[in-house]
Amino acid sequence: MIETVAEIPSTNGALLARLGGGERLTEGDWLIADRQSAGRGRAGRAWSDGYGNFMGSTVVQLRAADPLPQTLALVAGLAAHEAVAALAPELQGLRLKWPNDLLVDEAKLAGILLERHGDAVVVGIGVNLAQAPDLADRATTSLAALGFTVSRDAFAAELAARFRDAVDRWHYGEWPLLRQQWLARALPTGTLVSVKDRDQGTIIGAFGGIDDDGVALLRLADGAVRAIHAGDIDMVGSHASGG
Repeated sequence: MIETVAEIPSTNGALLARLGGGERLTEGDWLIADRQSAGRGRAGRAWSDGYGNFMGSTVVQLRAADPLPQTLALVAGLAAHEAVAALAPELQGLRLKWPNDLLVDEAKLAGILLERHGDAVVVGIGVNLAQAPDLADRATTSLAALGFTVSRDAFAAELAARFRDAVDRWHYGEWPLLRQQWLARALPTGTLVSVKDRDQGTIIGAFGGIDDDGVALLRLADGAVRAIHAGDIDMVGSHASGG
């Protein structure tokens, strides 16, 4: 079921409130807003509420045998990538960026926010279908600006189906294959990136993919490989080191 509301502070916030009130939310159901007055992204960033864009949230109920919950961000990104690619098949340069962004070349097209409540994870996804916010710290784009007209409702239906399939596979032991599919759509290994580390400031290295737990790997100039558990990865250019 897809529930649509005209305006809401935050779709993630609404589902978290329902969970907090004891409501049992069904996997596969979505709450989608025409506008969000207090949407948010990772690290407390504001989230654009551009009309015509996709802004929606759903819930994944965790089971005992599931992979680590952090891998759900990558599963959600894979579903979003597949939905965009299905509805804009001629789009070039569509890539996943760890842990939760969808880029076209170097411009952000979509973002994902996961928030946990007990044994449930609320997954919020925002996609710039009609317009892109003007952000000071990063380039952004929309499908409309790239010449692709995709309605919000058509995208919602496509994403819901792709997400349902990906999460079913995640529950039933296919995370290793999903990981490989994510890597095939991600920034190429060897891409030169920077990571903001809380303790050591900005670290630059070559993107080394992700490990079995979905943790990003950074190859440093001295050959060491560092695991990146949290933070923002930004491209600083290409590096033909392969991998």
